[in-house]
Amino acid sequence: MAGEVRQLDDRKLAVLRAIVQDYVGTEEPVGSKALVERHNLGVSPATVRNDMAALEEEGYIHQPHTSAGRIPTDKGYRLFVDKLAEIKPMSAPERRAIRHFLDGAVDLDDVVARTVRLLAQLTRQVAVVQYPSLTRSTVRHIELVALAPAKVMLVLITNTGRVEQRMVDCPGPVGETVLADLRTALNTRAAGRRLPEVPGLLEELPAAFDQADRPTVSTVLATLFETLAEQNEERIMLAGTANLTRLGHDFPLTIQPVLEALEEQVILLRLLGETNDAGMTVRIGRENAYEGLISTSVVSVGYGSGDESVAKLGVIGPTRMDYPGTMGAVRAVARYVGQILAES
Repeated sequence: MAGEVRQLDDRKLAVLRAIVQDYVGTEEPVGSKALVERHNLGVSPATVRNDMAALEEEGYIHQPHTSAGRIPTDKGYRLFVDKLAEIKPMSAPERRAIRHFLDGAVDLDDVVARTVRLLAQLTRQVAVVQYPSLTRSTVRHIELVALAPAKVMLVLITNTGRVEQRMVDCPGPVGETVLADLRTALNTRAAGRRLPEVPGLLEELPAAFDQADRPTVSTVLATLFETLAEQNEERIMLAGTANLTRLGHDFPLTIQPVLEALEEQVILLRLLGETNDAGMTVRIGRENAYEGLISTSVVSVGYGSGDESVAKLGVIGPTRMDYPGTMGAVRAVARYVGQILAES
């Protein structure tokens, strides 16, 4: 890629940038005359035509049919994204609207549901949000509540806002002192630790209790470990599929392969899994490994409470998308979701 970038001087990059911007905005192939009229390129129409010829020869643009203007190729979009001077920031009213919309969430499911709807509305693309991964989550608190002499409710709360509740049928009556001691011991050993580490940290806990109380402790631990095992399945939420129907002309043959790919959770999870934890990932056209998505681009980023990504979110749309605006919206929403998780 570095070698390809060096082959284009600033003027040709400006011409390519103008072609991408016009094509995204008008949906029409772009000619040299239109470029000269709409953009202050500072060169003659003949020079622009020569630059367009060079861009076409190097595979950055192509002519969809005879006597038409030019449109960007996947390679052209890639260079455009790689050379973006800046990601379009959200306006102050847009940021306030995002914060207001997400602040109203009552729990994690509501946070994810609001996030995916908001992202689809902001970008007018298909939005995908992954639930926080339990493998990356930590224990915030473990609560034990006596419901009956031999029945206890176990509540597991993670740092990503996940709350899991389980009923525990104990082998006999559970005294309040034992329950309090067990609650303290669980939180002392597990709070702040990653969920996959918890079983190893607690497996020897029964030995710290009196012989008579060990069956109860073991039963509670068994339920806790089952809860951790049950929740390893990754989950995602999707919104905005209907947005693709207004973009049908952006898919050369048919939109059907795209819709079929979107129905496969495994494909979506793998797409998000390819996101770089350290920053935003943009995959354009055939950079996507799935045949049904070669006419799309995927813009994704990690989100989380604090500095660490606990899950991914992003949008899927045609390669003819507003990359600066889409990347700005994805980044802004991810930042606000992370703040909400940190405050929850």
